[in-house]
Amino acid sequence: MSGGFEKLSLEPAALLERVEALLLAEGRMQMAYAWFVQPDRVEVRYLAAPGAGRPFQMWCCLAHDNTLPSLATRAPLLGWYEREIRDLYGVQFTGHPEPYSLVTDGWSGTQPLVRVRGLQQQLHAPNHVPDVHGDDVQLLSFGPVRAGVVESAQFLFHYVGEAIVRYQPRLFFKHRGMERAFEGRDPATAATIAERVSGVGSVAHALAYCQAVEDAAGCEVPQRARQWRTVLAELERLYNHLHYFGHLADTTTLKVGHAEGALLSERAKQLNARITGSRFLRNLLMPGGLRRDIEMTHDCLNTLYLLRKQVDSYLVQLERTTSYLDRLITTGVLTRQVAFDQGATGPVERASGLDRDLRRDHPYAAYPRLKLAVPMADEGDAYARAKVRAAELRASFDLLDALIPSLAAGSVRTECRPKPGSEGLGWAESPRGSLFYAVHIGTDGKLARVKIKSPSFSNWRAFPFTVHRTNMMDYAINQASFGLTIAGCDR
Repeated sequence: MSGGFEKLSLEPAALLERVEALLLAEGRMQMAYAWFVQPDRVEVRYLAAPGAGRPFQMWCCLAHDNTLPSLATRAPLLGWYEREIRDLYGVQFTGHPEPYSLVTDGWSGTQPLVRVRGLQQQLHAPNHVPDVHGDDVQLLSFGPVRAGVVESAQFLFHYVGEAIVRYQPRLFFKHRGMERAFEGRDPATAATIAERVSGVGSVAHALAYCQAVEDAAGCEVPQRARQWRTVLAELERLYNHLHYFGHLADTTTLKVGHAEGALLSERAKQLNARITGSRFLRNLLMPGGLRRDIEMTHDCLNTLYLLRKQVDSYLVQLERTTSYLDRLITTGVLTRQVAFDQGATGPVERASGLDRDLRRDHPYAAYPRLKLAVPMADEGDAYARAKVRAAELRASFDLLDALIPSLAAGSVRTECRPKPGSEGLGWAESPRGSLFYAVHIGTDGKLARVKIKSPSFSNWRAFPFTVHRTNMMDYAINQASFGLTIAGCDR
């Protein structure tokens, strides 16, 4: 056992039985990834969550002859992970229900990110488009270049009139190679890369990465650093959720609500800059603690208090706006079962009745000593997702009120140097949901492999199930209610 996870070696024939037992015990799979244990040997890792308060399990399975049985028929959320591993590592998953390319969809030519060693594989991956029949069915291809500054993605709509018969998102156009960018780096300095995987999740990514390295090194972070990490994580949650409400109001044509949400989000980021010097709270976290100490001035405390009053007034006004509520209620329903099967996370899963939050269930940083409220809803629609985020905003202010006056004195950094050949797992409950980092340290002490499980990768998997058989007029509202990012997927 290493830190917060238990490592188990399994044979391919035992995988399906393990998944069945996990699900019967009300556990859940989290992710899967591959790495080269030797230059010519691929090992696939499966991260399982047996339940709240119980250590995560890392199942390690060698892919003999580059073939493994697919687990996607029992744990559908693994479907994308298996397709990603197939595309980048060449492992074939027998019996996969969707045996199509994912991240290499549409690629041709030799690709530098493909990790099949010893091969200059020529990829010719045709776009897979569902075959939808009907004389009146039309196909709309929207993107990947879209208006404004939105991220690159292509959305395929099969529709009749205003009714959407089937919807398919195509992501992964940037091929950013963020996981590859970690390789060969010094673990002590690579938090700067983690902060840039998803710009609006800088703290969450850096925190999960740092905790993974600390797990590999077995180091203990000073109390003051743990407390400040929690403060920064909740400050990040504030500006994310405020931006969310501004965008959601915009999609319902509530222009004043959009402007007010954008203004409050901006004020939260300005407060971040006054506290830390960075609007997005960057360049503060490092393995072992913080790069430097931070002070919360009385002026910043007063601004935080005023911001809370303004946010509460804003949320109350949204709740009283009938035209806003009418567009959200019953829009984009995600059932509890689909949310579980497809791996929805964060406010999205909690709005569908799944009571999970890493801050409470697997506490880290200063969360073990805090009383955390986990807002829930059961309806699974856009309104439920908005209600959960509104309650989380208020809960974040409560956490900050409880934590800031009790900040401990002392050091904010300790030595953290993982041994060659070690590995670690770190996690954080980001504003969008569960975020995991798995790190492998090479024999030279540098990073050999870093795997990122991002919340948007999970929620994009679940999102199409809320679009099929809906209508075009509700699509933008539904997508906004999920709070998705594409950068979080293309990593």
